[in-house]
Amino acid sequence: MSQQQTQTPQVRSIIDRARTGYESHLTDEDVTDLTTEIERTLYEGAATDEVYQAVIQALTARVERDPALTHVAAAVFRQRYYRELLGEDLTGFELDRAYRETFVTNLERGVELGLLDERLTDRFDLADLADYLEPDRDQLFEYMAMETLYQRYFLKTEQSGEHLELPQAFWMRVAMGLALEEDEPQSWAKEFYDVLSNLEFTPSTPTLFHSGTAHPQLSSCYLTTVQDDLEDIFEAYKHHAQLSKWSGGLGNDWTNLRSAGALIESTGVESTGVVPFLRISNDVTAAINRSGKRRGAACAYLACWHLDFPAFVDLKRNTGDERRRTPDMNTAAWIPDLFMKRVENGGEWTLFSPDEAPELHGCFGEAFEARYREYERRADEGELRQYERVDAEDLWRTMLTRLFETGHPWLTFKDPCNVRSPQDHVGRVHSSNLCTEITLNTSADEHAVCNLGSVNFATHVSNDGLDREYLAETIETAMRMLDNVVDLCFYPTDEAERSNAQHRPVGLGTMGFHDALMQLEVPMDSEAAVETANRWQEFVSYHAILTSSRLAAERGPYPSYEGSKWDRGLLPQDTVDLLEDERGREIPTDREETLDWYAVREHVEEHGMRNSNTMAIAPTATVSTVNGTTPSIEPLYSNLYVKSNMSGDFTIINDQLVEDLRERGLWDEEMVDRIKYHDGSVQEIDTVPDDLKRRYRGAFEIDPRHQIRLTAHRQTWIDQSVSHNVFFPSTDGSLLTDVYETAWELGLKTTYYLRTLGASQIEKSTLDMATYGKTQHRDGSPPADTTADGGRSSDDLCTVEDPTCESCQ
Repeated sequence: MSQQQTQTPQVRSIIDRARTGYESHLTDEDVTDLTTEIERTLYEGAATDEVYQAVIQALTARVERDPALTHVAAAVFRQRYYRELLGEDLTGFELDRAYRETFVTNLERGVELGLLDERLTDRFDLADLADYLEPDRDQLFEYMAMETLYQRYFLKTEQSGEHLELPQAFWMRVAMGLALEEDEPQSWAKEFYDVLSNLEFTPSTPTLFHSGTAHPQLSSCYLTTVQDDLEDIFEAYKHHAQLSKWSGGLGNDWTNLRSAGALIESTGVESTGVVPFLRISNDVTAAINRSGKRRGAACAYLACWHLDFPAFVDLKRNTGDERRRTPDMNTAAWIPDLFMKRVENGGEWTLFSPDEAPELHGCFGEAFEARYREYERRADEGELRQYERVDAEDLWRTMLTRLFETGHPWLTFKDPCNVRSPQDHVGRVHSSNLCTEITLNTSADEHAVCNLGSVNFATHVSNDGLDREYLAETIETAMRMLDNVVDLCFYPTDEAERSNAQHRPVGLGTMGFHDALMQLEVPMDSEAAVETANRWQEFVSYHAILTSSRLAAERGPYPSYEGSKWDRGLLPQDTVDLLEDERGREIPTDREETLDWYAVREHVEEHGMRNSNTMAIAPTATVSTVNGTTPSIEPLYSNLYVKSNMSGDFTIINDQLVEDLRERGLWDEEMVDRIKYHDGSVQEIDTVPDDLKRRYRGAFEIDPRHQIRLTAHRQTWIDQSVSHNVFFPSTDGSLLTDVYETAWELGLKTTYYLRTLGASQIEKSTLDMATYGKTQHRDGSPPADTTADGGRSSDDLCTVEDPTCESCQ
């Protein structure tokens, strides 16, 4: 008998088992053709794993023609993984029995190997939890989710890399880890498991990596302030390495350091300034592989009044002295309102060295403006050794030019972060974090820490809209999990542990926003989407704050609660008025309360808050992949593209678009080819109905100023910030200026990456052509009126999913 004949039943059996429930997408004839094709690729004596891989590759190559095949490919992946972990190919009752038995066996083995916390076997009835598992929930994972979980999340032995977790065992291990110190850990583990395994809420990546392990570093983000002292600077590098080692993404405030040319009194020599120290920080970042699973990642922040700021904005350029560049580290500008006012009014801007203007770092709003003008007076009077006057518009233009050229520095706004901070009574916000959604106080004695997770809007909507009761229950459980993280977490530094114990901040975020909008047939670029973003975030805020207050009633308020904005009766939406008062100008967002906020205010007044901060919307680059939904609050990148991350390259196609086209008899081979030709856009395809064209605009086909409006309205209800990527489809510098000035005018606290179109893509036709115009030709060459920069591929800036974007989630 030939090799092909002996392999035929194996290949066909694999596919037949995997296509259960998808027979209409993969008919008997399709299976026969696919089987024949796969066998042609297999050599004689191919191993079983190679046969599985060949089947997966054949299926994923067809995903662009039928998105349902990603579920079939996932089923094949599961067959292979079950076989790997269980040691044999099982189905039906035998598979179910082995699945549960292996959960118990491998959990006990993980404890014996020192990988897992011994309390997992001491505090829980493992047989009962094994019975509680729902193996059918494995079917919720698409292929890319399974591959990502396998490569990076499932627990492995340290020596041989042997996997110890099936998918539901993974969720249960995370749930158990988060329930370890509950009074009734068994029941809470089950409740946590249900929320996790149904993809209703997902904690951040460090929590998924380390929950229940012997080293439970569960926190996502760390923020530090470096002091102007040589010993402290090198202590900061040590802390940098310690925090990064355990998967933390870092945001480091460097504004304290004196500028180049400043006098060092102890030695009588001049300082070299901030830049050489940032280069060392860059190298520390590059040297650390976080938990063996992710590259080290950090972002340096510097105030734009710092005398070294012009050199700082050049750190990411690929020309000049390499010793004054930071290729492996991100940068962000920390911008006070006064600077934006000077830009608006065409005024001058003065740069100072912090050793001669020490009070600027610690004040904000009107107090900052008063001190800044006083230092300008001192400069005019000859009382300062160093300062420089520049045109504010020129410096702003330089920031934006560097941002467009290199993607850095990210633009973040100091005053909204501080004026609206709940914790203004015990410190100052000196920077954001790696992904710009965290706004917590830092000092020499405190490393700010935040614990993140995101509710999935896409699993909480139906044809009737948002299921509010269902979402409220999810938020309540999620907030309890996040609060537990504070107590369970392993802290790499004393400063981090001290800070988290005092303030207990958490950051409940959201993902799947555009996915949910598409399910509800609401175009992202519509006013209905703005209203949806506003009202949905109000709902999340209502229940996040109320749940934190209920936890305070149960467990006690956080230690630094007294004197906070919460204690003073100020909720996030109230602080927008404070920002208006500080600026002396309107923040044009809708703050109308549509829920019974009196009940929340009354509960907070009586019981306090368990957490100093409750909400932050992180990027969710990886956990949204696990959930099979759109990242964070972002629009879908494109209807068809290849997504690259540390687990591989994956074809992504908008299955909701395919379903709508199929219902209208428009989905065929020609439609696929036309969408591919147009780089995933349907805007120039004449056979696609107008309502679908509007509903399925990609990220670069929605005005970035509209996307900022969406974030500004949801920001009203959030006590921290939103990681907001700007998708910019033009090369017009004046329009880029308008985008970021709009962000400031609408009161955004922070912005994240600037993403641009690749040079091989064409401009889409959905934006106002009079405004944006064509930016790229089909052959990839720039148009005649392009800027001096010439435009550049997004690959020069960041990929669709840069691994560093996974730092928070």
